[in-house]
Amino acid sequence: MDYFDKTYTIEVWGPGACFTRPEMKVERVSYDVITPSAARAIFEAIFWKPAFRWQVERIEVLNPIKWATIRRNEVGALASPTRREIFVEDARQQRNTLYLADVRYRLAARLVYIPPKARPAAKRVAEKDENPGKYQAMFERRAAAGQCFTQPYLGCREFAASWRLVADGDEASKPIAETRDLGIMLYDMDFSNPKDIQAMFYRAQMNDGVILVPERNSNDILR
Repeated sequence: MDYFDKTYTIEVWGPGACFTRPEMKVERVSYDVITPSAARAIFEAIFWKPAFRWQVERIEVLNPIKWATIRRNEVGALASPTRREIFVEDARQQRNTLYLADVRYRLAARLVYIPPKARPAAKRVAEKDENPGKYQAMFERRAAAGQCFTQPYLGCREFAASWRLVADGDEASKPIAETRDLGIMLYDMDFSNPKDIQAMFYRAQMNDGVILVPERNSNDILR
């Protein structure tokens, strides 16, 4: 951990969420809890710059894990330059979604500053007066005001997320009193080689409603 890194905590909640298991090819089936990649995406929706990255450290499950299902018609085709017209009646498919109902999480993530020399070549230009404290102050100001670049969502864009910054001294809800081995779960995607994008996994263990998330370079990450 760099000396200048700082950890922030937010609470997110919504009536539904779906953190899709990649091994399910047709039906959408959610993991039991939010994945680290989905948690990272929520922080990035609030504030992101090429000068830093978000490292999720902790996930707390605040509401009991409950399930619900949706069955709906979807279009099983994509428009493209060579296929601009899609006839819905010919491409309609009925699919089932097993999703999480009434979710609430407390997420802790560290804002990790990336020096200009350590960034990809296309992003090495430093902004004027750049320093870690500048980005920390920008996030704190935006999050306290409830501002975000894009609407945060819970796995799928149809499940919009409400959120708030958890400040020091705020009254905190207790995580659920449940301990469970959640098995192998998607951690994130490795985009370091654009020609060979790799999925990363880890074994998620929930202890009294709390999941500790390993670092990206940890030996606990499976590829």
